[in-house]
Amino acid sequence: MKQTTKSLNLSKQIADYFTADKGDSETLSQCFTENAVVKDEGHTYKGRAAIKEWKTDASAKYEYTSEPIACEEKDGKTIVTSHLVGNFPGSPVDLRFFFKLEGDKIASLEIIT
Repeated sequence: MKQTTKSLNLSKQIADYFTADKGDSETLSQCFTENAVVKDEGHTYKGRAAIKEWKTDASAKYEYTSEPIACEEKDGKTIVTSHLVGNFPGSPVDLRFFFKLEGDKIASLEIIT
């Protein structure tokens, strides 16, 4: 994945997110601002503690790999399309990750099929 991430020229914050997604929930939550918002699967998670819990729950439920395959800037957001393969319903799937950055952190993330 690192080779693909670099070839897409992802910002450091977003590259860090995809790297952390393979690891633990604490590392992933530190990619976000203190009051960040994540929207995924019809749920909204506000703040680092909720984001950490979201990642912990997802990791307990599913095993998957995520490979960013496309990146574009639109309306002040960075949209990354990532190919996910795992033991979740609908696998494999290409998901779109809508990132809004604030300084060196992620302020919001919305994940859409």
